[in-house]
Amino acid sequence: MCNNIVKPLDKQIKWQDCEVGVVYHFDLPVYAEGGWTVHIHKPMDPDLYNPSKLDTDQWLEAAKAVGAGYAIFTATHFNGFLQWQSDLYPYGLKQSKWRSGKGDVVRDFIDSCRKYGIEPGLYLSCHRNTYWKVDKHKVNWGEGDDEEQKNFNQICEKMVKELCSRYGDLFQIWFDAGVKTPEEGGPDVIPIVDKYQPNMVFYHSLQRAEHRWIGNEDGVAGYPCWATIPTVKSHGYAHKQNRRDILFHGDPEGRAWSPGMCDMPLRDHDWFWKPNREDRIEPLETLFDCYYKSVGRNCNLLLGLTPDRDGLMPEPDMKRLEELGNEITRRFGKAVAQTDGDGEMVELKLDKPAIINHVSIMEDIAYGERVREYVLEGLLPGDKWQKICDGISIGHKRIQQFEPVEAKAVRLRCIKSIERPKIRNLSVFNA
Repeated sequence: MCNNIVKPLDKQIKWQDCEVGVVYHFDLPVYAEGGWTVHIHKPMDPDLYNPSKLDTDQWLEAAKAVGAGYAIFTATHFNGFLQWQSDLYPYGLKQSKWRSGKGDVVRDFIDSCRKYGIEPGLYLSCHRNTYWKVDKHKVNWGEGDDEEQKNFNQICEKMVKELCSRYGDLFQIWFDAGVKTPEEGGPDVIPIVDKYQPNMVFYHSLQRAEHRWIGNEDGVAGYPCWATIPTVKSHGYAHKQNRRDILFHGDPEGRAWSPGMCDMPLRDHDWFWKPNREDRIEPLETLFDCYYKSVGRNCNLLLGLTPDRDGLMPEPDMKRLEELGNEITRRFGKAVAQTDGDGEMVELKLDKPAIINHVSIMEDIAYGERVREYVLEGLLPGDKWQKICDGISIGHKRIQQFEPVEAKAVRLRCIKSIERPKIRNLSVFNA
């Protein structure tokens, strides 16, 4: 038995309970000819920014439709354009004619999140910033300059302070590609976050990674997939030989709780809106396969959404999100039967024999990941217990699909565990 099981923080449990999130990529380069990527190294005229029909409530309707628990907005992306009222440097909404220079999309977004009961998060990039000529975390387009790096680090700290102190409680802060620590020559952001947003999930640096990127942008985790990794630094920036494998699978012996986040754009690798790309919207079948291989493998699924130049979510994208949300509800909205329990065996008796073809198993992760191997058995016609499926890791949630069987009861037998198993929920479905 193990007397030192790694356990999550309350905010990490809350994050894992959300299961599905969305991230809205919207920024000045949406208005660029040739797409946003050509303007990673080129500032743009702020007056091009003109989301004349901006409706962040409509954005959040999309999140609600798919069943998202949290939503993230790109407060400032690679271009460095500030989408809130800021005097940190003259490249943002204050310099735009839109709303007479008084717009604050961060505030609009957070207000809409609260209106729709969805947790708000903010994305910012400190590893790229066109205005400051930053690439790969360094000024001078990656070549570095000690004095200018010091200035940019102070700007990063002030951005974090403004975003964390002005808008009330936030659910998450997202540093794309991470943020360097002071020891690495980066800004000192952890004290700011701890002062203003102590209950916010932090993603990520070598000091703190309260969840991890899964290692791809395909919405898919490996199996088994554990919520723990060897150390926080395992998330690191360098492409070490085994780093991708650790991100993809985790490590059951790991000492840092950092569950997997499986991100993917709703439009096949379009993180920002581009015209006439509706054919890239992922099919429902693909999205649901990703749901099985993310949420069903102890991770969160994060969908990238692309508001258009008017500031609206395109209708075809809205429709697909609604279809996915409806399908999740259709398959898993109502269980044939469910229970909870602890110990090496948890039995679930059905009111009457029923056809089942899915099981959802959840550990009570407040006590850590305890199960290392399990088998699910069904009491089938003839009153004989037969194996239906088996597996290794469970964690927050494991969803398995199997050939339909008629069962009077099912039982979960934990064959290997490091402490007494604690099963938060055992449910069977006929999806």
